[in-house]
Amino acid sequence: MDKFSHHIYDNKIVIGVTMGDPAGIGPEIVIKALSDPLVRRDAKFIIFGMNEQLVYAADQNEIEPFWGRHQHEKLSRDYPHNVMVADYDDYSVPAYLKGPSRMSGEASVRFCIDAIEAAKDGIIDGIVTAPISKVSWKMADAPWPGHTELLGEKCKAPRRAMMFVAGPLKIALATIHDALFDVRNKFTIGRVFEPIDLLNDALKEFFGIEKPHIGVAALNPHAGEEGQFGDEEARIITPAITMAQQGGINVTGPYPADTIFVRAMKGEFDGVVAMYHDQAMIPVKLVAWDEAVNVTIGLKIIRTSPAHGTAFDIAGKGVANAASMKEAIKLAVDMAKIRKAQRSRWYRKSGGQ
Repeated sequence: MDKFSHHIYDNKIVIGVTMGDPAGIGPEIVIKALSDPLVRRDAKFIIFGMNEQLVYAADQNEIEPFWGRHQHEKLSRDYPHNVMVADYDDYSVPAYLKGPSRMSGEASVRFCIDAIEAAKDGIIDGIVTAPISKVSWKMADAPWPGHTELLGEKCKAPRRAMMFVAGPLKIALATIHDALFDVRNKFTIGRVFEPIDLLNDALKEFFGIEKPHIGVAALNPHAGEEGQFGDEEARIITPAITMAQQGGINVTGPYPADTIFVRAMKGEFDGVVAMYHDQAMIPVKLVAWDEAVNVTIGLKIIRTSPAHGTAFDIAGKGVANAASMKEAIKLAVDMAKIRKAQRSRWYRKSGGQ
């Protein structure tokens, strides 16, 4: 039996969870999330992190250790424990450190790289990343500013997009961390078409929606009001939608941004493409302030993360909210289940060839 077919018939879902920056709230929210029996009911988990930091976080939050420990060099799908820490004890970050550092950057980069390789090798079925510090990565001379760029390079995925899941909302972004006045200079037909295309694929493969209906938000007030408030809708967004429709995607728009998210909440759209960061994040945070999940689409592997940062200011105080991490873990498990079921059906239809 080849590696592909072995994992098709292996009913276990195994999710890798990277601990994030050791000096941030990552250790605490990982432990809090996985201490919930309901969260770890449907999968096995490998934590890529430092056992010392995790034990410290558990002790602070009066949580009895519920995991096993193993050397990070020897990864396996078949650990005896439901939760296993792949321990990077070759790194040491003092518990009193609550800010960026070179050591934290080196460790958190290593967690991510090893988790990505494990996902590519089929050892794990998806990755959930706890927050990292971009400053720590820079101090560690990492060539990537953050998770998305690292994932894109290691997965050889030049086309990728940021997507957020917040309750019934699934929103992909055309532009991300661009100053609002700079969006105009980067706004192209391809920049709008790409998240439509990637969102359509993701909704099919990871959410089991056979023919998703995608709505596209306008850039300008009232969708430009036939050019009175800007021509980007006619010049850029509509041609991108037409391209996607010609490719067989069920996509419509552009719709005024002040109504499209209400319509999506009511179930009219399976997914929405937003034009810029805050256009997406305002409804995301309004609908699911503590429970929103970030998903990188366009990769060959599953990657989710909580929609917040390292929160150095509250690290080590035992007050971090793990709701977003819980949702990120549950979503990764659900996505892995749907993908595995679809691959299993395809494998059987193809006669195991």
